Amino acid sequence: MPGPHATLEAVSDETLARRIGGGWPGYSDAEEAELYRRYAPRVRLYGRRHLQNDAAADDLAQDVLLLTIERLRAGEVRQPEHIGSFILGTSRVMAHSERRVARRREALAARFMEPTLETTPSSVAALDAPRVAACLRALAERDRLVVLLTFYADREAPRIAEDLGVSPGAVRAIRHRAIARLRDCVLGGARP
Repeated sequence: MPGPHATLEAVSDETLARRIGGGWPGYSDAEEAELYRRYAPRVRLYGRRHLQNDAAADDLAQDVLLLTIERLRAGEVRQPEHIGSFILGTSRVMAHSERRVARRREALAARFMEPTLETTPSSVAALDAPRVAACLRALAERDRLVVLLTFYADREAPRIAEDLGVSPGAVRAIRHRAIARLRDCVLGGARP
C-alpha cells in the first residue's frame, strides 16, 4: 500500500496550494511538506545564484516557503493555480531585500570599522588602549559594528536597526552582550 507521500507526488501544485489554504494548521502537514519538497531545491538554486552564499540560499528557501505557507493559510494567495510563480516572485523580492541589507551592512562596516580608526580617550592614563583595541577586534563583526555605531557614530537603536536590517530590540540585545564581553575582556576576565 503506498504511503501518503507517494499519493501526494501525483497531486498538482494547485491542488496542494488549495488544500493548504483550505485547512487549518496541522491539517495539511503532509501537503505543506510536499510543497516544500518540490520547491525548496528550486529556491535554494535561485538563492545560490543570486546571493552567492550557500547558507543564505538555505535561509532564503526556508523563509520563502514559510511565508508562502502562511499566505496560503491566510487566503492571501489570489491564484493558487500559479503557486510556482508566487514562490519565484517571493524568492526574487526576498533575495533582492537580502542583497540590499548586505550592501548596507558592508557600507557601514567599511565606514565605521576602519583599522586605522583611533580615538583619543578622555583619560589616557586610566585606559589600556591597546587592550581595549584588542578586545574590540575580538568581538564578532556585527557586535563590533553595533558598538561602534552606538558610541562612535552616536546612533540610537532604531536607526542602527534600520541600517542593519534587524529589530531595535535585537540591536539592544546585541549591544548589551557586546558591552559585557568587552568589559570582561578589558578587566581581564577573558582573553582578547
